[in-house]
Amino acid sequence: MESLFTDPDQPAVSPHAPLSERIRPANLDDVAGQEHLLGRGAPLRSFVERGELPSMILWGPPGTGKTTLANILAASVDAHIERLSAVESGIKDLRDAMRRAEIQKTKKRRTVLFIDEIHRFNKSQQDALLHAVESGLVTLIGATTENPSFEVNSALLSRSHVYILKALPDDQVATIVERAVADFRSRGVEVVVDDMPALLRLSGGDARKVLNALEAVVMMHPSVESPLHVTAQVLSQALQRRVLRYDKHGDNHYDTVSAFIKSMRGSDPDAALLYLAIMIDAGEDPTFIARRMIIFASEDIGNADPAALGVAVNVFQAIERIGMPEGRIILSQGVTYLATAPKSNASYVAIDAALARLHEGAPVSIPAHLRNAPTALMKQQGHGKGYDYPHAHPEHFVDADYMPDGIKATVFYRPTTQGAEQDIRDRHYRRWPDREGL
Repeated sequence: MESLFTDPDQPAVSPHAPLSERIRPANLDDVAGQEHLLGRGAPLRSFVERGELPSMILWGPPGTGKTTLANILAASVDAHIERLSAVESGIKDLRDAMRRAEIQKTKKRRTVLFIDEIHRFNKSQQDALLHAVESGLVTLIGATTENPSFEVNSALLSRSHVYILKALPDDQVATIVERAVADFRSRGVEVVVDDMPALLRLSGGDARKVLNALEAVVMMHPSVESPLHVTAQVLSQALQRRVLRYDKHGDNHYDTVSAFIKSMRGSDPDAALLYLAIMIDAGEDPTFIARRMIIFASEDIGNADPAALGVAVNVFQAIERIGMPEGRIILSQGVTYLATAPKSNASYVAIDAALARLHEGAPVSIPAHLRNAPTALMKQQGHGKGYDYPHAHPEHFVDADYMPDGIKATVFYRPTTQGAEQDIRDRHYRRWPDREGL
């Protein structure tokens, strides 16, 4: 049974290899988490049990076992494995791998081509894989932290299964920590984790991050008396600063911005500030954040607090003048104002409704009484005739028809009862009572 998971193409792990390599699982039963893929009857376990292996994309956060699974899956079908990193490899490396796969084919042995960070390959590099995958020369296993729907071309995606790996839960990370402690013990280093919660907070579901942290602690204290106690203070000294995963051009960037906007929309300033802090800490362009706040002020607050748009614009202008790091204070003021302001999307809904009506074929013939009449000829043609000047009436309002010819009784803007929009609503329906029920 042991040979089922033994990879003949994988050299023995060096005693000087990183901790994450030394304790990498060699079979599915030792893999932490991912029960939806590895449990009884789940897809990847079924492939191993049947000795089958289709091409696939493993999509998930860092440190969730993508490389480990690729190794185990390849070994389970006794396949030769070619490993490439899309960051370092190009077309030549791909072609060399294909040539080696052809040699393996003459030996009646299949080849698994594992490409780490496959989203880093450009279109031509991905296209170069198509024939080999389609013909069965190689079985592709791609690993990515980015949404393959956006980063992997459709032709390659249609020839592969996509499996999503999840961030590891705390209990699974704790199990990995126990394995690491056992590995250190086998090397003569007794490690005691006194503050497991601090270690788990550091992980964020990323096993590799935890293992690197433990290794850093041990390397910093090579001559400490046994046992070495891992506390929050020791971790802080070893790591100095937590580095968050945030790619300005990747999924995590858009997910964080989405959470930021939705937290403000949900009127939760504390959550919004946390996501703001993530973006600031990761070096996000502060004017990008401020631009999103301007859009938010109109889209989600609108006339419930007309001052919100001015606040957001002022934040943007102040950021341009002040810059960072002081700009974080200005952003914080803007975020807390927008998050706690009354909310209305009536203006946003209104313009989309008007555009939809226009695209449905609404007539756009301007009524004669609303047309401009700067010349005598235009006046002779009736432009402006019958226009009733509102300022000549009480309350500066006159009940008249302003819609294009052929459009009657159409309502786009429906003021809410939120904040200042309540006053707008009262005034609006007092002027146009027939519209309240439409």
